[in-house]
Amino acid sequence: MRERGRAFAGPAAGLGLLLLLLYLNFGDRLPFLVPALPPWRWGSGGRTIISGFVGVNGTHFVLKTEEGGAGVDASSSPSAIPRSRAPLYVNGWNSYWLMQQSIWGSTRPRVSRMLRRGAEMGMAVCRTWAFSDGGTDALQISPGHFDERVFRALDFVLVEAGKYGVRLILSLVNNLDPFGGKAQYAKWAEDAGVNVSEATDSFFSHPIIKSYYKAYVKSIVTRKNYYSGVKYYDDPVIFAWELMNEPRGSNSSAPILQAWINEMASYVKYLDQKHLVTVGIEGFYGHTTPDKLLNNPGEWAADLGSDFIQNSLSENIDFASVHAYPDSWIPNATLEEKVKYLAQWVDSHVTDGDKVLKKPVLFTEIGSSAPGSHGLDAFLKIMYDKTYESAKKKLSGAGALIWQLMVEAMEECGDKFSLVPWEKPSTFELMVQQSCRLEAVNGWSNSSQIYNCTGAVS
Repeated sequence: MRERGRAFAGPAAGLGLLLLLLYLNFGDRLPFLVPALPPWRWGSGGRTIISGFVGVNGTHFVLKTEEGGAGVDASSSPSAIPRSRAPLYVNGWNSYWLMQQSIWGSTRPRVSRMLRRGAEMGMAVCRTWAFSDGGTDALQISPGHFDERVFRALDFVLVEAGKYGVRLILSLVNNLDPFGGKAQYAKWAEDAGVNVSEATDSFFSHPIIKSYYKAYVKSIVTRKNYYSGVKYYDDPVIFAWELMNEPRGSNSSAPILQAWINEMASYVKYLDQKHLVTVGIEGFYGHTTPDKLLNNPGEWAADLGSDFIQNSLSENIDFASVHAYPDSWIPNATLEEKVKYLAQWVDSHVTDGDKVLKKPVLFTEIGSSAPGSHGLDAFLKIMYDKTYESAKKKLSGAGALIWQLMVEAMEECGDKFSLVPWEKPSTFELMVQQSCRLEAVNGWSNSSQIYNCTGAVS
């Protein structure tokens, strides 16, 4: 019977994948392919909702609701089981462009399509930008001054994500120049007559610039959604706040960055006690842990000011973030060497989460710039297998988010890591399989008619 069952599982899984690819490419024109999300995303009346907030319990994410809360039926949603404190492991993705593409009515369907199809692939978390500082179509035009039209675009993203049962990690500022970043904050200060000659470190140290950032964070966290009427700090669609995308400085700025993390994480928690906070670091080890430096991709990584252990240990940081880009970090290595390095990178950080940090570790970016699917598939398989093993053993490796997904005809938002997942069947299958495996570990029965998990869990 086992052999016959195994023989059936392959064709069944293949049929499920074929149906999903058909739907993702032609579903809007094939009404008989009816969307059906996993049952934990459905609310009463057949409408998708998100109930309860994500919390942490030691090294695990957990789903919780407040005592005396909205009264969601616990039998229909794991989000409504506060007393079980069961570990939660997630599969997700990055689409940084959701707010940007929600400004105009003509491009909002791209956002809806991405969120819907990500959900149909079983991915429960999306990381995206909640910042755009200065320049064309900026959210923050100048310190403390906002374009309401763009703010409503972010409002739309939250409402649309909740509609499809996707939680969002919202990043609050960029280390890099695109969308303004810390350089724009320094320029604003300079324009106001502030001496910021040490531009790299001034963002983290100058009181005027820090006040700009705090004012921005307050405006975001306390925002009342134009469409839903829900304050952001009360919205369970938000999975977590990320202080900065990939904060970096110099080796000498490490103590300054650490002080900034402590201060800003505390400030976010002061404004919002319901949501998680993470830093947004890449996972490089610093000089405070010399025994860990060999795990870095090169000597250069320890001199960027970030420090995985020290930064993540900050009192108000709820979980650690890690990125993974073997193609960029060790470009001259062979694919086999990159895969071996990635395995070591993941193992090291999961071990740290369990033994040192005592916090969950979420791999919030993983990507490949190699042409075709072969390199990315090799990286994803290692990452997914490692985080799946972590989930089965109830370890700190809490999941991974691929960088980055788009829908068709979005070249203007693409980079060398971008992909439309349903155009790459092998990559797509790995992503769906991981969703299925983690749903099984989480104890959520999958009844989706869009993707078929038969034979996907091993």
